[in-house]
Amino acid sequence: MTIHQIDFSKTLTDDQVYENIMNNYSDFTKDWIFHQWNWMNNVYIPFKDHYKYLIVISLVEKTLQFFDQMNIQYTYDEYYSKSFLEIEKFNISQLSEKLDLPKETVRRKVLELEKERVISRNKKKIIIDRKAFNFLKPENQIKFSSKYIYLVSKSLNKNNIYSKKLDQKLIENIFKKKFSLCWRWFYRMQIPLVIGYHKFMQDLTTFHVWGTVAMNQALNVSKQLHTTIDKPSLDYLTTSNILIDNLGSNVGISAMSIADMTQIPRATVIRKCKYLIQNDLIRINEKKQYILGSTNFKKILPYQTEVFWFKAKFIRKILNLLIIS
Repeated sequence: MTIHQIDFSKTLTDDQVYENIMNNYSDFTKDWIFHQWNWMNNVYIPFKDHYKYLIVISLVEKTLQFFDQMNIQYTYDEYYSKSFLEIEKFNISQLSEKLDLPKETVRRKVLELEKERVISRNKKKIIIDRKAFNFLKPENQIKFSSKYIYLVSKSLNKNNIYSKKLDQKLIENIFKKKFSLCWRWFYRMQIPLVIGYHKFMQDLTTFHVWGTVAMNQALNVSKQLHTTIDKPSLDYLTTSNILIDNLGSNVGISAMSIADMTQIPRATVIRKCKYLIQNDLIRINEKKQYILGSTNFKKILPYQTEVFWFKAKFIRKILNLLIIS
């Protein structure tokens, strides 16, 4: 039997991934915004409530943590073949603290999830019913995440930081082969990010609406961010300044389009947009469409660096796993 030799000199650090993303940000801007926008849609659509979904995946993450600590790994198919998931020692206070939500809000949402038969409680235990698997299965999200990681790996290859040549399918396969481990890492990136979005705007629906306006804006200036042999990659600051310089673009998005894209009711979209306008996070152009506002947009940029650290840690783990597997 041969022993697989691991060359740890070929593995990545968080700093290497972070710096590469920051220095070549224009290569990934559009794809990252779409990645996160799609994720927020997945969070909202099952219950028409971001926070219920956040509670469910926080509970699921506890099961993934337990499997990881016990050195138990499940493939994608094995994990979703289970009849239910059981969480020991469920505690409202701990969940409230983790999600930065009032205890009464968490308690109310948990009761609503019980009524919908997504979860059930048995003393200190929580049972997640198989019914929840229909919206928890991340078939499409694995593809979106794999595409983004592939793009980052190509940039790392180009800059002689990462030697392994990958394709998107190979990354999808490692997600599914080592699903319980990889998806714990994914949740450990996304849950803090969503909590951060909540803290920044006090409300996830408001952030979701703002993010849809931001995605539309980024797509409309993506040609200026497109890199070629003659046009090298742009760093984070330069890319952000191009986006800010184009905030006066006439190509905005309507409340109806935001509602159609997110499934958030139009009346709610209009109400959230009024709040965003009052706080100079968006404004209305002459076509009565929403575009980003410039003043407070700059306040979001420092928070983005925190987002990128979470992202860098997640990508580093996946890329190193592909080296040692």
